[in-house]
Amino acid sequence: MSVEPPTPARRVSGVGSAAPKGATADEELIRQLYAEHARALLGYVLRLVRGDRQRAEDVVQETLLRAWRHPESLDPARGPQRVWLATVARNIVVDGERARRARPPEVGEEALGVVPTGEDDLDRAMLAWEVMEVLAELAPHHRQVLVEVYYRGHSVAEAADRLGIPVGTVKSRTYYALRQLKLLLEERGMTPEVAL
Repeated sequence: MSVEPPTPARRVSGVGSAAPKGATADEELIRQLYAEHARALLGYVLRLVRGDRQRAEDVVQETLLRAWRHPESLDPARGPQRVWLATVARNIVVDGERARRARPPEVGEEALGVVPTGEDDLDRAMLAWEVMEVLAELAPHHRQVLVEVYYRGHSVAEAADRLGIPVGTVKSRTYYALRQLKLLLEERGMTPEVAL
């Protein structure tokens, strides 16, 4: 199995063996979790991701990393460790799937290599320039959410995480930013449908 334990255990050779001298409690914890649960967790996650081994390995590694960051969650009084790890892994898979669905489809490399030519392209470039000027008129906090959600293509949750604000705040700021953007575009004689 090629799933590697998260970084702290990589500093210590012999994964699954007794912890060497100088290993910290964190390193010992991650070693123990990896030795006892990684193989079973990988099998479980492989079923969740329909056989995508690379993705499954990434999910297992992220799961073990979260366990390392939150060792209090592994207290036996709270229940079996494997159940907690499986729940975390499942949540990672579900969150990843939701994020993938929230993003617009990715463009292939062939589409990125197209060089604009002709009048239509010039019109689009001028329109983009005008929209950028209008965006500059928005309040900074409104502009930030639009850039994160529309320009960078992040989901609302990802934008909230990147901006360090609650998800509800991102939603409300996006709503009011779009309203303000529409008004500013209409003042310039542009229809929002054409601009966006």
